[in-house]
Amino acid sequence: MESPQNIKKRLKSVKNIGQITKAMELVSATKMRKSQQVALDSRPYSFAALDLLATISALDVKLPELLQIRPVKKVLFVLVASDKGLAGAFNSSVFKKFEQHLKIHKSEWEKEEHSYIAVGEKAYNYLSKRGFNIVKKVNDMGDFTDLEEVRPMANFLIKGFLDKDWDRVIVISTHFITALKQEPHVRRVLPIDFDHIAQTVIETIPERGKFAELLKENDVSFVPNREKIKEYIIEPSPEKVLEKLAEYLFLMTIYQLVLEANASEHSARRMAMKTASDNAKDLSEKLNLQYNKSRQAKITTEISEISAGAEALS
Repeated sequence: MESPQNIKKRLKSVKNIGQITKAMELVSATKMRKSQQVALDSRPYSFAALDLLATISALDVKLPELLQIRPVKKVLFVLVASDKGLAGAFNSSVFKKFEQHLKIHKSEWEKEEHSYIAVGEKAYNYLSKRGFNIVKKVNDMGDFTDLEEVRPMANFLIKGFLDKDWDRVIVISTHFITALKQEPHVRRVLPIDFDHIAQTVIETIPERGKFAELLKENDVSFVPNREKIKEYIIEPSPEKVLEKLAEYLFLMTIYQLVLEANASEHSARRMAMKTASDNAKDLSEKLNLQYNKSRQAKITTEISEISAGAEALS
């Protein structure tokens, strides 16, 4: 049996780790509540932006280049992960989703030229280890991202698309569902077209909860009917207005993706730290019991030796 001294050292180490993970759990819970609220509050605006994007992409006018589909020769992948670890399966689920996408579209992928944007240190490490062509690294966006922090990346995506550096942009990120559930999604964000936007809205609008109930009560749908697209009178000209409008709505789309990823990261880290704290508590109890047994066995042995010695002297 292991000596009481060694067990006591292990017990002390486990208790220290438990205190650290408990503190990290509380910090993550605070960050999760704030990031979750920001993501949920911005959803109606984001869905309305997607609705408007879908509508203008179906208009019978000359569309801006962001809304024009062209032959695909170059594809840009944007992987949204975290800067730090200790977030459970948050990062690995994103990378697994990316690998699944490559397998499904293997025939297309082999014919295309690819480049990558790494959002988060973990995404950069993952892509660089596999030798992928990383054209931009984005990190240190903070726990609570604001619109101005996302704008440079959105402008970079737009500029590259307009300059024909890539013909398609695909984002792999995590969508926040609940504090206990987050799902990685693959979304094509450029070029913007009706069918992909409609599919994105269907995938991301929650089926349950207060928001879903409000939509049902008020008969609100963010998926426009293509056969009943409204006619707009656009001044001064459709080209100028739609170009600026498409850029701004695209910025809001990217912003919402980052907000969802932030909320998902903090939720995943909170759950990971809670699991670690619970495991440390269980292990501490087991080691404490083991320590008491070892100590008792040692005392029993010493008493037996003393008794044997006393009998030998008598």
